[in-house]
Amino acid sequence: MSTGDTAVKTLFERTRVSRNDELVFVAKLGVALLLSCLGGFLALTSGPLGATVGVLLLAAMYTHMVELQHQCLHHSAFRRSSLHRPVGFLLGLPLLSAYSHYRVQHLQHHKYLGTPDDSEFFGFDTRAPLTWGALLRGTLSPARLVQVAVNVLKSCRGTWVYTMGQIADRSRRQVIAEYRAFALWVVGAVVLSLTGSGHAVLVLWAVPLLLSIPVHFLLELPEHVLCDNDSTDVLRNTRTISGSWFSQWFTNGNNFHVEHHASMVVPINRLQERHPVAKEYATHTDDSYVTFYAKIMREANRNRRQRRALGTAVEADS
Repeated sequence: MSTGDTAVKTLFERTRVSRNDELVFVAKLGVALLLSCLGGFLALTSGPLGATVGVLLLAAMYTHMVELQHQCLHHSAFRRSSLHRPVGFLLGLPLLSAYSHYRVQHLQHHKYLGTPDDSEFFGFDTRAPLTWGALLRGTLSPARLVQVAVNVLKSCRGTWVYTMGQIADRSRRQVIAEYRAFALWVVGAVVLSLTGSGHAVLVLWAVPLLLSIPVHFLLELPEHVLCDNDSTDVLRNTRTISGSWFSQWFTNGNNFHVEHHASMVVPINRLQERHPVAKEYATHTDDSYVTFYAKIMREANRNRRQRRALGTAVEADS
């Protein structure tokens, strides 16, 4: 076996969750909670500028919590697997990200990445040409919230079914229970609004929820877009980004995505150890999110020029 093969092999090694890994995750939970409380305090007690900062901070923290929920999906946050669902559910509650539904579909994504059966929960078509229109729709589209509303209604009626493949009866019951809990959450928000707490509901939840749509899109976009989506090789179909300490924290290590797909059960805080290998051998790498988004803009501009040139050629022929 060559040195390169030996190095790449380390990417795929499994690692159990240690006590230190668990403490790191609990610390991240604490930081997210404290910053969310700060955002809520500013949103409720400050003037217009401070309240705006508070609402933006809440939107950022709710999005960050979904990244923490992602670690719970893989059972790589706690040593006791039974903790992952209750904690993961609470982390996804502000953005109405159903833990059990997300887990089933996301694990299927890991299994079938690079095949027609891929079921990425993100929902953005990475195989289609990248255009400014597609980026704008992805950034602003409320489609995910609309689908959540449909899932909530079907769950309340007991008619929800999984349409992306097979699902165990127990998992289906868990998904339905969580969507029904979302229904209670929304009803509670409506009741509070009707009884004089509408402003609090607006700034603490509704507006941050809407603002999270573009933030979440921009966080998830780098994972597989402009990669070799017809390949099942994780070194070709996934991107890794070195990132700054801030981006590594805010995305909860989602920038190390090649490393994560190579061994999805490795605790997120351990992925940085494998990054030098992924950086050397992966096809799609970036030093920062800035360089990635610059690449995205160049690709969108290139496709726009090609479409214009094609349109001009068609007009000339006619």
